[in-house]
Amino acid sequence: MTTGPAPTTRPEGGGSAADELPLPSFAEQMADQLGGWRGMVESSVPVVVFVAANIIGNLRPAVVAAVATAVAIAGLRLAQRRPVRHAVNGLVGVAIGAAIAWRTGDEKTFYLPGILYGIGYGLVLLGSAVVRQPLVGWIWSIIVAKGRSDWRDDPRLVRTFTWLTVLWGVVWLAKVGVQAALYLADMDTALGVARLALGYPPYALLLIITVWAVRRVTRTPAVAEPAV
Repeated sequence: MTTGPAPTTRPEGGGSAADELPLPSFAEQMADQLGGWRGMVESSVPVVVFVAANIIGNLRPAVVAAVATAVAIAGLRLAQRRPVRHAVNGLVGVAIGAAIAWRTGDEKTFYLPGILYGIGYGLVLLGSAVVRQPLVGWIWSIIVAKGRSDWRDDPRLVRTFTWLTVLWGVVWLAKVGVQAALYLADMDTALGVARLALGYPPYALLLIITVWAVRRVTRTPAVAEPAV
């Protein structure tokens, strides 16, 4: 998850920190986090294969097909000397779900790790906002600001990252709540469709809102406190 450029600070010499260390553009940040159109498609293909194979056949061929597809995608990226971060993340997620489904013999458990991860992630996001250590701010600090945490000194950015963290947490719990309801209702095919539909679209929308909000704050000069 990424956000906008670093807060503008005024070092000696009058230049801004953003001028000294240019940060990725909006498009670059979005492309990096989503993996581009290819990354989005590739991360979804193993789940599509699992859902389709499970409808046509049965559980175990579907598990084998999904894992084989994820491995093939990762191998193709390696062969083409392309970044494999998104492919590896997808492979790990598919492998864990496949292992559980294989062991239990229940196709819906393929989606269980993703549901549990989503619940945990949403709760951590909300908890970090409660203790005034908004996780979105710290992730922004690592990914976009190259480790700088000077946003903690700007009350406007602290407030912005706090409400953004709450937004991410609420959306994450809402989408995982839909999947959990389908899981408990044993609606396996609908659960697979929901997994795809509630994957990248909400994530992309949250990224857009986050980048826009942080850029809006960092580009608006703070109102100076009146002299006493």
